[in-house]
This record gives sequence, C-alpha cells and structure tokens, in this order.
Amino acid sequence: MDRRAFLKLSAAAALAGVGQHKALAKGLRVVVAGAGIVGVSIAYQLAKAGAVVTVIDKEGPATHASRGTFAWINATWAKQPRHYHRFSQDGLESWKTFQGALSLPIRWGGSLEWFDGEARQQRLVEQIAEQVAWGEPARMIDANEFKSLEPHVKIPEGLVAAYSPNDGAIDPVMATQKLLDAARALGATVVFPSALVGTSMVKGRLSSVQTSGGHIPADRLVLATGAEAQLPQQISGLEIPQRSTPGVIVITKPMPRLLNRIIVAPGVHIHQREDGRIVLGEQAGAPNTEAHAQRLRNRPNVFPDEAIAHQHGGRILASAFGFVPDIRRAEIESVYIGWRPLPLDGHPVLGANPEQPDVYLAIMHSGVSLAPIVGQLVAQELSGGVAIDQLAPYRPTRTFQRVERY
Repeated sequence: MDRRAFLKLSAAAALAGVGQHKALAKGLRVVVAGAGIVGVSIAYQLAKAGAVVTVIDKEGPATHASRGTFAWINATWAKQPRHYHRFSQDGLESWKTFQGALSLPIRWGGSLEWFDGEARQQRLVEQIAEQVAWGEPARMIDANEFKSLEPHVKIPEGLVAAYSPNDGAIDPVMATQKLLDAARALGATVVFPSALVGTSMVKGRLSSVQTSGGHIPADRLVLATGAEAQLPQQISGLEIPQRSTPGVIVITKPMPRLLNRIIVAPGVHIHQREDGRIVLGEQAGAPNTEAHAQRLRNRPNVFPDEAIAHQHGGRILASAFGFVPDIRRAEIESVYIGWRPLPLDGHPVLGANPEQPDVYLAIMHSGVSLAPIVGQLVAQELSGGVAIDQLAPYRPTRTFQRVERY
C-alpha cells in the first residue's frame, strides 16, 4: 500500500470512529482553549474518541488567526525540511477525507506561483524539482499553458510558473464552524465568551481550568490560542518564542468566476471561493513605517475606521489589478488584520512541558493546512497517553532557532 492510500485509510478510520484509543478516552475531561480551526479540529477528534470536551474562547469561533488567514492548503517548497513537508502532505490528504465527511467548503484546483527576477525564478525551478522528488506532482509550465488554465489572469510573455495541482483553498470561518458543529453533535460543550485565566492542580496533576466564567473540571488542557504569546508561559511554564507578523486579508463581495486556482503573484496572493468572493493577501505584510508600527502596537484585528480599512483594501486590490484586470469591478466586503501564530523556527509546537504534563500546546502557522492531521494525532496522544513519532520534531521543549522561509 502506498503512503497516500495509507493516509486515506487512516483518516477514514478516524472519521468512522474506529481507533485503539477510544476506550481510553471515554470519560477523559479535556478543555480546549481556542476555538480557531486547530482547536476545534482537536476538539472534534477528542469528542469522537469519547472524551468529555469543553471548548472555550474569549470571543468566539474563528475570530482571530483563523479569520485573518489566506487559507491556502498546501505542501509547497516553503515547507522545509523534509519532515515538515511530509507533515503538510498528510494535512492536505486529511482535508480531502474531511471534505466529504463534513461537507467542508474547499475549492481544489491547485496553485500557480512565480516571482520577479531571473535569479529567484531559477531558484523556484530548483525548489519545484525538489518537490517532485518529495512526491508532489508539481511542475513548471509556460505562459501558453498558464493562459489555458487561467484565461482571466494577465502574465508577461515568456513567463514560466510553478503549478502545484494538489493545492486548495478553504473558507476558514465556515470550516471552523462546521467542525465545531460536528464536535457539538458528538457531545462537546462550547462556551464563549470565556477567557482562560489559570489552572488548579492537585498533587501535580490538573484538576480544573479557571476561566472568566468559573471553574471547569478537567484532566487535560489544550492551548490552541494562536498568536497569544504570553499564555503558553503563563499556563504551561514554557516560553514559546514567536515572530508573529500581521497581514491584511481583503475579501470582496461575490463576483462572476474569474479564477480557477490560487494565484501566488509577486506582491499579492489571490483566490476565489465557491461563492464568488475573492480573497486577497499581501505577500510582504504591512508597510514598514512608523505610523503602521504605532497602529499595530497592540495587535489590532481591525483598522481604526472604515475609511482607513478601505484605503488598505484598495492598495491590495491595486496590486492584484496588474494580474487580474477584471478585478477592477470588485467591491470590498471586509478588510481584516490577521496575526500569524508563527514560532521562531516556523514549525508547529505540539506537546507538553514535562513539568506540566496535563497542559498540551498546539500552536502553529500553517494551521489551515495542518488542522485535520493535527486534530487526529493530538487526540491520539491525549486519549492514549502515547507519544507519536511523527510529532517528535515539534515538541515545545526543543531549541528554537530563527528561520525565515517566506
């Protein structure tokens, strides 16, 4: 059996509720702090395994990192080294199984990517060759094939672009809500607004979780709190160094079909959802000015007023206009500042402090790509009391070194 077939079989078994840890999970009381896409995926799998699950969030489902994401499901060249790329491949395959089982809003079709500059383009060619060696059906295509795939996209003559046909994009807010609804249907309790305040221990083991609404009896606590840098240290005793950065996400009102795939162009990312809304993200992040530094100091998710929000939305639309001329007819529906929960080395943080074994951390960028596989594996670790080898590189006790790949 090849690896992709094995992944599909494993995911199908999890969705059917067949697992060796189900009996062990029965009655296990777990509080999941954070109702983003990672937290609710873990909650869903735990509830399926028979745990008594409570999901808390200080505001509500998908109100922070999961709302402010471009929501590109991929295992591309940036997923380095090999173990992280393989993990991303597993996440992508898991989404395909989840989509049918939970009627999730995923648009497949792949991505098309290119860069400015001959040297960076040559490096992309080399990176795609590595992708092929790692099992991805990616390849470089010429301008003629590009135009046949995306007739509404304007590109330079002679362009060579990377085509990754496995990639997809999702509506992360809708997906989070569907996963949360599925967890509820399995008996999970959802409480918001409810902020995590602290924990109560008895003889070194967790007995309850303190929230702004009172105490919740618990045997385990999962911290899926995204870019909140202080909570892991406050609750688990471990400092997780992050370099979380802001990025503006623009969503238009529904439009006629302009894009079939994810477009990763110089300066801007673009994809169009099934409902016709176009999603745009800026590649370089917010402008590096003192005014922006002051404005972003307290990590806001919204701009001070609608006029400023539309000014930034218009700036990103203008970048996209050079590649998708018909986007000039777009009307902006929302502009949101997303903060990526990005550990210093760019890899997920999954596991517990040995001195606080009942507090499990689940913090990561690429949360959208990894959510389903993370949910499955974390639920197995928590319910079975086992350490899964695949998660060994992502433990919170590792040494963090600053690495920037994108």
